[in-house]
Amino acid sequence: MSETNSCSIPHSGSDRVHKSYFDKSKKSDYLVLIPDMLPIHFKLIMAIYEQYGYRMELLQTSTRSVIDEGLKNVHNDTCYPALLVIGQFMDALKSGKYDPDHTALLISQTGGGCRASNYIHLLRKALSSTFPQVPVLSLNFSGLEKDASIEVSPSIALKLIYAVLYGDMLMLLYNQCKPYEIQPNSTDELLARWQHRLGKMFHTKRDYMSTTKIYRAMLKDFAALPRTKEKKPKVGIVGEIYVKYSPLANNHLNEFLLSEGCEPNVPGLLDFVMYCASDAVNDRKIYDNKSKKSLIYGIGYDVLYKFQKQQIKVINEQGVFQPPHDFEHLRHCADKYINQGVKMGEGWLITAEMAALAETGTKNIICTQPFGCLPNHIVAKGSARVIKQAYPDANIVAIDYDPGATKVNQENRIKLMLANAVL
Repeated sequence: MSETNSCSIPHSGSDRVHKSYFDKSKKSDYLVLIPDMLPIHFKLIMAIYEQYGYRMELLQTSTRSVIDEGLKNVHNDTCYPALLVIGQFMDALKSGKYDPDHTALLISQTGGGCRASNYIHLLRKALSSTFPQVPVLSLNFSGLEKDASIEVSPSIALKLIYAVLYGDMLMLLYNQCKPYEIQPNSTDELLARWQHRLGKMFHTKRDYMSTTKIYRAMLKDFAALPRTKEKKPKVGIVGEIYVKYSPLANNHLNEFLLSEGCEPNVPGLLDFVMYCASDAVNDRKIYDNKSKKSLIYGIGYDVLYKFQKQQIKVINEQGVFQPPHDFEHLRHCADKYINQGVKMGEGWLITAEMAALAETGTKNIICTQPFGCLPNHIVAKGSARVIKQAYPDANIVAIDYDPGATKVNQENRIKLMLANAVL
């Protein structure tokens, strides 16, 4: 890579890993690769950033070579999501499909207690010996990696919030239509049309902000899809944030459930965003820490909650589809079993989602649990027991995901659960 495109300086630490910087003035020269986690949402996010001159590609490889690359480049005691994200990046760079001199990688950081905030350093270390010229960008709202973060201006941040809202709506409508479609792939085609339409809306000044109008149009289009009236078992998917959503991490769990004649019920990304915001508010109460940061998060939570209430209201008015859970109701569900101060490994949110699903008719629940996330295993398995006591017909199974677990064994465990599925 030429000196005009990037420069490398040693990263602090004993391993002296070099950090290659991304020259934002030449961002159009780079192809930014994104790991596979939320395909519906991430395609909307890509459309937003493409408006600002970035070129992006969502990686969707799910072969064994991804895991093998992860094992080569990450210590095997590191959590499974880190292994997969880094393995997918390294597999892509070694495929020969991309020019390392004009490729950058994008990774998110939550800034919380999860080791996910440190994936970026593990990724740079993996790149240092083979692709030292490849810069790594961070997408975060915590002030991390200030010299290597992707642009998040106020206008971009606002659009990202709308991308989460519309992504959640599309995921909800897709999952409630796909199992019952009469014409094969009609739901997928409608989803693709709406993703394209929303991507164009983000290029206009204010069209994307007409949420009520857009929600109603979405609901109308999906309700018009010819569907059977067959009743199928609903299966909720909860768990660690990455494995819960990523087709790579959970071995295409959503697709598998559809193939088994089930209706997947996956809580939206907005719940996780509000969970992160509410944790800062909870910390303020628990530790009497009245900081400026907690105040900002409190305001942000109130704004997001109003957005969610509006979405639920529009869905209920239309009356065809089941809306997402009200987040304040989720918090009340959690309070029955666990303190909201338990926040590591998606802590109380997992408990709340399992309880809310069982309460509203989704009795079959799969809890996705990756290797290396001990808090997730403790909270989820401990909560499952008390939730089963409260809802005796709840059918809950924990599925472990790690480099040595085979897809066949995971699917067999799920099939065993489905054999006792509750309609």
